[in-house]
Amino acid sequence: MDSNLIPTADAVSKLIQELNKLPGIGLKSAQRLAYYLLRAPEEQAKLLADAIVSMKQKTRLCSVCFNVTDADPCPICRSQQRDQTKICIVEQPQDILALEHTESYNGRYHVLHGAISPTEGVGTGDIRVKELMERLKDGSVSEVILATNPTLEGEQTAMYLNKQISPLGIKVTRLAQGLPFGTELEYADDVTLTRAIEGRREF
Repeated sequence: MDSNLIPTADAVSKLIQELNKLPGIGLKSAQRLAYYLLRAPEEQAKLLADAIVSMKQKTRLCSVCFNVTDADPCPICRSQQRDQTKICIVEQPQDILALEHTESYNGRYHVLHGAISPTEGVGTGDIRVKELMERLKDGSVSEVILATNPTLEGEQTAMYLNKQISPLGIKVTRLAQGLPFGTELEYADDVTLTRAIEGRREF
């Protein structure tokens, strides 16, 4: 290998620092990833870099459900095969991936992009509640499924949404508590999520 192509220690160190900023990536993991990429073919590193840049440039939020998409509306909102009378409310886009993987829900979604948390300074105006209420105005939705995380913030958010939605005459259900309290939806296994969807209860 040409010595001019070998990254300097500073370049490796900078990569480790950036990888270490990713969630779930500790210093040791960041070091392993950095040295893996150092040894990998240049083409592989370029493909990774291009994928990251492409993701940042091409993705946006669906104007209907606020899921991450590269086409607006997103494929779920465009689909005529989905049950348009049901909306499942989740905190983050990755929660949709977890629920879709179970293949037990065929309705639509609404992504809040957060949960109410007074201690973190997150109020009702900081998440997509206003947009949700706009979606419910036309009377086409018969059930709203509250799939916020089984955490204190998720429960606070679910209770607030129930108070807002119930006066509209829409059935409000909550995922069954097969989900352990304090865990996040994206980390639940398929069986637990399927049982939670099938065993949802009226709020």
